[in-house]
Order: sequence, then structure tokens, then C-alpha cells
Amino acid sequence: MIKKSGMITIAGRPNVGKSTLTNALVGEKVAIVTNKPQTTRNRICAVLNRGETQFVFMDTPGFHKARTRLGDYMVNVVKESVADVDAVVLMVEPIANIGTQEQLLIQQIKASGAPAVLVINKVDTIEEKEKILEVIAVYSQEHDWDAIVPISAKNADGIEHLLDELEKYVYEGPQLFPDGMVSDQPERQVIAEIVREKLLLCMDKEIPHGTAVEVTRFDERDDGIIDIDITIYCEKASHKGMIIGKHGSMLKKIGELARKDIEAFMGTKIYMESWVKVKENWRDNLNQIRNFGYEA
Repeated sequence: MIKKSGMITIAGRPNVGKSTLTNALVGEKVAIVTNKPQTTRNRICAVLNRGETQFVFMDTPGFHKARTRLGDYMVNVVKESVADVDAVVLMVEPIANIGTQEQLLIQQIKASGAPAVLVINKVDTIEEKEKILEVIAVYSQEHDWDAIVPISAKNADGIEHLLDELEKYVYEGPQLFPDGMVSDQPERQVIAEIVREKLLLCMDKEIPHGTAVEVTRFDERDDGIIDIDITIYCEKASHKGMIIGKHGSMLKKIGELARKDIEAFMGTKIYMESWVKVKENWRDNLNQIRNFGYEA
């Protein structure tokens, strides 16, 4: 029976491993993961019941210098997520230097007054482990951390130790999410994000960052098979051609990769059709940003 709960924000620069950590903490894939920065656009709540405690982790977009209105939205999500929570996890790479993004996030943490845990990720990439001590020393001069935990989110090393530390910041209170719920994302949003993940994995450079995905049809048949229509939006006609590929090869590849993950998520067979449409400069159009589910 859940007797305690805590809201914990995971923040950091793009591509530091926040979504990988979120998935490792929960033990399921609730956030898409790629090796490209700015993969996460929305705040995602991931839920873990551990003993009598319910953790609610908020995976946030990477903190970066915004160049579009969508970028402004993502940065604001991070700032708001650091405020009014029980604790903040600042995730950094094992580099003994504090970058601009980290400095700005530390300022946000100080302003919030929330307990803060420094998580040093990707320690599996460091051969000389004493270098981790150098990272700890540099960050300890910048802020009085409640705890510092080296981990490898990719390998799930240090996850139990981190959870033990975060247990200190939960409070007696009601269960916030029902049993069996691991994320606050609706099914359509998860499906759209899975497709966008495959876009990011398959496409190069700027094209995938200028895409949005919408589920335009979601119908369940009597035999349990689900019919799904997907529309992929891009910003340029030339991008549309590249996403479709020669004789539809790229769109087919994206669809096949996405279908496997969607079927695993839904627990049933799906029949999916995809289209690609152009919406020029949608990332600077507030109405379009809202239409695609990026709400303040």
C-alpha cells in the first residue's frame, strides 16, 4: 500500500541521458531515446511504485538556447518543472567543467530552493575513475548538493543507489497515480512519439527536428487489431521527399520500426498507414505548436 509520494524533476542539457534514466528508473520505456539532442519536447511524468513509496519522475526537454518558438516552449517547460517539486535531479556528463546550460540550471535550482541531487551519468565511458572525483570537486564548488551519485543510465548501474537517495525527499501522502500506470501520456501521444523516435533514428541533421507526428485515426476492431493512421508533418517540400524516400522506402522503414514498438506497447497487432504533409515554419507558429500537443 502506498503511504508516501514525491515529485522529482530530472533536468540537464540535451542528450545527457535524461530519458534513458527515466526509463531505467521506471523499468519500462516511457520516454523515447535517441542519440540526437532535443529528442524530448514535452514534460513526461513517469511513475514508479517502490515499496510504500510512489515516485513521480518528470523527464524534461534538454535545456538549450532556443531558436524557435517551439524551443522557447521547451525551455519554459524545464524552468517550470524545476519549481514546486520535492527534489530536482541535475544530470551531467563526467566532464570537470560546468557548461553554460548547467550554470543556468543551477541558478534555477537555487532560486527554487528545492533539494538537489547531482547525477553524473555515463561513468561507464571513463577508464580512469579518479576523473569522477574531479567532476565532483568542480560541481561541489558551485552548489551544496544534497547528494552526488555517479551512474550509467544506459547500463542501469547506480539506479538502486539513486532511488535510495531520492527516498529521502518523499512525504506522507496519498497515491497520486493508480496501480499499473507508468506514465501520464495518453495512448495517441505515446504512439506519435514512437514514430517521431524512429524519424530521429532514421533521418539525418535538421530534418527530424522540423517534424511533428499526429495520430489522425485510432480504431479498434472486434478481433483486437487496431487501425492507426499517422500523419508526419515537415517544414519543407524537399524534406517531404526525403522522409518518403525512393519508392516510399524511408517511410516504409520508419513505419516498420515504429510498428514493432507500438505493438509491444499496445499488446496487440496494429495496421498502420502513414502520410507526409508540409507545414512551413510550424515551429514558429504558436497555433500549430498547440495543435501538435505542445501546450504551456
